Amino acid sequence: MRTARLKALFLLPILVLLMAGTVPLVDPEPLAVPPGLTDKVVAKAVRVGVSQRGWLVTKQEPGFIEATLNLRTHTAKIGINFDTGQVKVRYLESVNLDYEMKKGVPRIHKNYLKWVNNVLLDINAQLQAAAADLEAG
Repeated sequence: MRTARLKALFLLPILVLLMAGTVPLVDPEPLAVPPGLTDKVVAKAVRVGVSQRGWLVTKQEPGFIEATLNLRTHTAKIGINFDTGQVKVRYLESVNLDYEMKKGVPRIHKNYLKWVNNVLLDINAQLQAAAADLEAG
């Protein structure tokens, strides 16, 4: 009986730490594309932006890029829809990132959101650089 209580007291903090490692999975708001950029330029900005963070373009179609990140034992896959107005990133699937539905809310490892945010920052930097090149003529 005493051993069971000790095990429970030991396991409870570990369980709490494991649960704290996930956050609600919310796809980020779309990025606005600067005016005057073509679909081709936006597609290039997306490709370069994802590759700067180690993501691989695993599928490409007009207006859509699928990118995969393989990091140690973790894999994340995102879909990126784009046009000359916006770039929208959405979660597709993952491996070893603790994805689960909990009370109707998708949850995922907290690092996933950081990785996607970094990709968006890099895509946005590429879009801004392309817009500056366009202005410079």
